[in-house]
Amino acid sequence: MIALCMACHFGALQATYAPKTEPVDLVNPFIGTSNLGTTNPGAICPNGLMSVVPFNVMGSDENKCDKDSRWWSTPYEFHNVFFTGFSHVNLSGVGCPDVGSLLLMPTTGKLNVDYKEYGSHYKDEVARPGYYSNFLVKHGVKTEVTATLRTACERFTFPKGESHLLLNLGEGLTKESGAMVKQVSPTEYEGMKLQGAFCYYAQAVFPIYFVMRVNKVPQSAGYWKKQRERTGKQAEWFPDRGQYKLYTAYQKEMAGDDIGVYMNFNTTDDEVIEVQMGVSFVSIANARENLNAEQKGKDFNTIAQETHQKWNADLSKIEIEGGTKDQQTIFYTALYHTLIHPNILQDVNGQYPAMESNRVLTQHEGNRYTVFSLWDTYRNLHQFMTLVYPNRQRDMIKSMISMYDESGWLPKWELFGRETYTMEGDPSIPVIVDCWLKGLRGYDINKAYTAMKKGATTDEKSNPLRPDNNEYVEKGYISLRDSFDNSVSHALEYYIADNALSRLAAALGHKADAKLFYNRSMGYRHYFSKEFNMLRPILPNGKFYSPFNPLQGANWEPSPGFHEGNAWNYTFYVPHDIYGLAKLMGGKKRFIEQLQSVFDRGNYDPTNEPNIAYPFLFSYFKGEEWRTQVLTHQLLQTYFKNSPEGLPGNDDTGTMSAWALFSMMGFYPDCPGEPAYTLTSPVFDKITLHLDAQQWGKDKLVIETRRSNPQAVRIEKMEVGGQPWTAYRIRHSDLVKAGTLKFILK
Repeated sequence: MIALCMACHFGALQATYAPKTEPVDLVNPFIGTSNLGTTNPGAICPNGLMSVVPFNVMGSDENKCDKDSRWWSTPYEFHNVFFTGFSHVNLSGVGCPDVGSLLLMPTTGKLNVDYKEYGSHYKDEVARPGYYSNFLVKHGVKTEVTATLRTACERFTFPKGESHLLLNLGEGLTKESGAMVKQVSPTEYEGMKLQGAFCYYAQAVFPIYFVMRVNKVPQSAGYWKKQRERTGKQAEWFPDRGQYKLYTAYQKEMAGDDIGVYMNFNTTDDEVIEVQMGVSFVSIANARENLNAEQKGKDFNTIAQETHQKWNADLSKIEIEGGTKDQQTIFYTALYHTLIHPNILQDVNGQYPAMESNRVLTQHEGNRYTVFSLWDTYRNLHQFMTLVYPNRQRDMIKSMISMYDESGWLPKWELFGRETYTMEGDPSIPVIVDCWLKGLRGYDINKAYTAMKKGATTDEKSNPLRPDNNEYVEKGYISLRDSFDNSVSHALEYYIADNALSRLAAALGHKADAKLFYNRSMGYRHYFSKEFNMLRPILPNGKFYSPFNPLQGANWEPSPGFHEGNAWNYTFYVPHDIYGLAKLMGGKKRFIEQLQSVFDRGNYDPTNEPNIAYPFLFSYFKGEEWRTQVLTHQLLQTYFKNSPEGLPGNDDTGTMSAWALFSMMGFYPDCPGEPAYTLTSPVFDKITLHLDAQQWGKDKLVIETRRSNPQAVRIEKMEVGGQPWTAYRIRHSDLVKAGTLKFILK
């Protein structure tokens, strides 16, 4: 059966190779669904709240994933084969489990509500933007799903006989299993499901509300509840504990842990039953209003086509010519992945849950966004949104500032109105600064500056953003107080944030602050060890940590001072002072040798963010720019493929995909908070970016590349706006007003 399903999967992949004419048809949603990419092939609108995803990470010994889905950060893994339903509202490309619940499953035969028994292998899997389908072998059911911004539409084609729809409210990726559900009519249910504990932060718990409608009255219906397991004498007295108990429909509602709804039908051959699901993070009434507003008068095909068109419109913002079909597919799938998160949060009436509060507020214009994985996305995804989708990025900045209004702090890793405090640093600062310095306006920058300064200066006892701020402010570094406390990683993130804050302070006329935060950003020098020519943890007594092994931390092992990496992955992570770091290392030659050795020795780790800008650092030095050009092409070919394993690791809500997009287009924002890019050689012959003329003054940027031979990747000449260009960095203002960017490769 595994071989059968694998063949079906790759059959779906092969379909993407057929001739295409539209960008949407070049997307392969299966890219990144294995190799811990944690993307999924489910149906979603661009930046939509609702996503409907096949759930296959629990319930079968044949699955590669752990049978307990709550240990996994994705509802779907390409090589798994055991389907237990469609989950509603999911995360894409993250490294921790959460949400991925409201599991809807069609079954046939005798009613069984145990997911380990009703789950099914599947075949004939198809996925494209806004649509997913498979065939459940065990039940003989064809499944199809699509989505609007806040709702799902699902179509199931049943065989003749006894059939069922099961809504499992206990299982999912969240560690929470509590829920409530109520029958409103024979064809409608409403309720809520608890979710939360992202990255095991127990405080970030929140409800999702739903309304579900079925287009056929079931013959009978009811609820189930899994009985609590007992030990000792209680196990003897209550032998049914751990089993599922059924409740008939005269009981109008059910609440508790591990509950669900069943609906029984007697279907004819190829009978179609459709299900609509609306969700809200505010209330059941809003979930119903979302459903009514977004699906009234529409059928499944209409919704799927509208979503398809929305994706094509967004993806068509960038047109490409040349390259291989695989490269085109990799490009447009990366663009697709960057347009999933952050996603909207407000309901159709504008209401949304306030940040870290039980209040409900109303968005009066634009969108309120959520899922800010900022430790990842501050490096490139928001820069990409600023360039290509500036109105969305403006709303994201406004959302971040509103979070400060509501909670007193800018976000760090926000999730549906709750702060998870995942990872480190103060990543809102470079995102907002980058936008402002590039000329993106329409928000209160002075309020934002006040919020940034609060996070940078508040005592650590009351500072959730910088929990080790006192020593950082006093000494300019953070010492290693525990063997694995990530002290160097924390400080490096603060240096980048403070450098960006210094740039904004200068732009706003706060000269003293600009000097203060600039000086702070140079504190990385404390960590520089001449003995190793690298950054090295410092002990509380001011001495370097010893014995020091720069490789410790590879392959996800714990590392003193460094988070999810080692000294090789972090030493060059001072993008705001590359020349200063080179001077510490003994000059250009030593710097280039040390940086090149990262790649030559296999110490570059593309699965995590701190070193992803390394390839572009060569271009800071005259005569070494060719290394950037050669490396970016090598890394694209090595780590980005048109296959399920086509990402080097977690997509991190679009960050790795944004790296690929920029690299394939020929420029990259390697210093967050600085409105500039490093140039490299593009992959395609012609790239047309359709810009927002009102924002950037030009309606397009055309990037053209001529090659002396098909393998040519080194830049011989460049032109910007028709004029010769010899620098390998370009400011954002020069890029957007250029109109044309031309490369000649040798």
